[in-house]
Amino acid sequence: MKIAIGSDHAGFSLKEAVKKHLEKKGIEFKDFGTYSQESCDYPDIAKDVALAVKNEEFTFGILICGTGIGISIAANKVRGIRAALCHDTFSAKAARAHNNANILAMGARVIGEGLACEIVDAFLASNFEGGRHQRRIDKIHLIENDQK
Repeated sequence: MKIAIGSDHAGFSLKEAVKKHLEKKGIEFKDFGTYSQESCDYPDIAKDVALAVKNEEFTFGILICGTGIGISIAANKVRGIRAALCHDTFSAKAARAHNNANILAMGARVIGEGLACEIVDAFLASNFEGGRHQRRIDKIHLIENDQK
């Protein structure tokens, strides 16, 4: 498993905590930035992480901004990306099990480090259930194709 991780300036500190958590668990990752708390634009980071996941260079992505909202919206503009904004473990598990989410988004101004790491663990440990959920994912792809 390889993780693409990125954040804007508001999510920088939480991203650093999540990186330490991933290191401790022996999970390989690449940091796509930002590399400081200096102001930056979250769509740039979201695009880089989302494209890396879409191109199958990484298994999953983790994106963090202040609320998680903007960065998840930006990531979801990349065809084939299913970024889920999760602030609890139940949503993280369901995002994988029911929606086959390939990017986890979180808000650094919404949750703390401990919960964020629990959410990451729940997301990464969960598997897509397929079945009726696959039918729904297929319909999402049809919507994407209708937008050409």
